[in-house]
Amino acid sequence: MDTRVISSARRGLLHARSKWIMLLAAVAVFVAVGASSAAAQAPKKVMPVLMPPELYPPRPPIVGVAHIGLKVSDLAASRDFYGHVLGYAEAFKLDKPDGSLMLVYFKVNDHQYIELFPTLKSPTEDRLSHIAFETTDARALRDYLAARGVPVPDRLKPGLDGDLSFMVTDPDGHRVEFMQYMPGSLHTRNFGKFLPATRVSDHIQHVGIAVKDQAAADKFYKDILGFRVGWHGGRNDQSTDWVDMVVPDGKDWLEYMLNVPNPTPKQLGGMHHMSLRVPSVQAGYKTVTERGYKAGEPKVGRDGKWQLNLFDPDLTRVELMDPKPVQTPCCSPMPEWQLGP
Repeated sequence: MDTRVISSARRGLLHARSKWIMLLAAVAVFVAVGASSAAAQAPKKVMPVLMPPELYPPRPPIVGVAHIGLKVSDLAASRDFYGHVLGYAEAFKLDKPDGSLMLVYFKVNDHQYIELFPTLKSPTEDRLSHIAFETTDARALRDYLAARGVPVPDRLKPGLDGDLSFMVTDPDGHRVEFMQYMPGSLHTRNFGKFLPATRVSDHIQHVGIAVKDQAAADKFYKDILGFRVGWHGGRNDQSTDWVDMVVPDGKDWLEYMLNVPNPTPKQLGGMHHMSLRVPSVQAGYKTVTERGYKAGEPKVGRDGKWQLNLFDPDLTRVELMDPKPVQTPCCSPMPEWQLGP
């Protein structure tokens, strides 16, 4: 092709991109000017101007599960479960500006945490605060989602922990955080620390959420964010009750929990769960029972893997799971990276 034609096309694309950038900048100025001084103290979510698909900025990597945030009613009882039974270290905490406790962090590994918020007031309240995924570039991901029409904060700044993060809402109303660990933050300053040998697991392999409309969830997680289907299965061979959506740039996954209309608080605690990868579920069972937890017997799930369900004091399910199937999974093929040695 004539290089002059290519250059002309390139100039046209750059011109179009510049026009959209100028329009987005104008919208940002309008929002900033129109906000009151009181409201301007914190980032606000804005409905961005949609870009044509050919002008979308590239999506930065989303590499894995960063944490799960849970609301708890009795912090002492929760500390016993996550600290003693599961063996995690309470690495640090954050206070609110008024000095009261905001949350405590139980460290799974340098990039994964269980965050506990002592805010649960009612036995009928959802225990799930939010789920979080790690990205390598929070600002670029914010811009990417804005271009795809997802309401996002109008600006990002380091949080109280020193990391960059922002929150969006998925089609089922779940709060989903994307975070980037920054040099000198509370987390990175403590890399290599608070990793005791008592940990029953050193990896959160997935988090689960209740999904009412799979098509709507797919549009958000699959089409926009780039998650990919890993495995799906059901309580019988004719149904699909769980779908494993693998992060775009890693091996952790988000599990859709389907087909439970109007769940009770106990059912919701089982659906909004985390799965901890263990070398041996039988060894994990022995460990938690020796620490005083009364667990049911381990079993092989429909995915062919050994698993053991534990429940924290507020009935949030914590699943211990072997990394590889020991039986043929039902319903759909398992990703090859879960089948190898």
